[in-house]
Amino acid sequence: MSALTSAIDIIGDKWVLVLVKQMLFEEKQTFKDFTESNEAIATNILATKLKLLTELEIVKKSKLPHNKKSVYYHLTDRGLSLTSIIVELAIWSGENIRELHANMKESDKLDTIKANKDEFIKTIIANYKENLAKKMFIES
Repeated sequence: MSALTSAIDIIGDKWVLVLVKQMLFEEKQTFKDFTESNEAIATNILATKLKLLTELEIVKKSKLPHNKKSVYYHLTDRGLSLTSIIVELAIWSGENIRELHANMKESDKLDTIKANKDEFIKTIIANYKENLAKKMFIES
């Protein structure tokens, strides 16, 4: 099996990248957060995908110091390394799929992102890490 085939086996599943996108851009962290999202993932599929992402060390499960009851999911460095793929897919979709999906949201940001893609990706990752650090340590 090639490296590309192996990668597609993991991230080629619709829900895997949707969950990573939700964590990265929509600040989804709990099972409840994911179930209440617009994508409407079934709970059995959600549980299976979160377990897979955890086993692959793309996502880590944690409990906050002040809330031992709730489980929080967050991206690991391996998960964050998918940011560039998600950004590329968003650009590709904006350029190639928009005409096929009339209900797709317009984004004025697409040209800005394309003009400075690397900086955009670095900023997204830095912001995610900063917000995670605040959530895990400052809120305790």
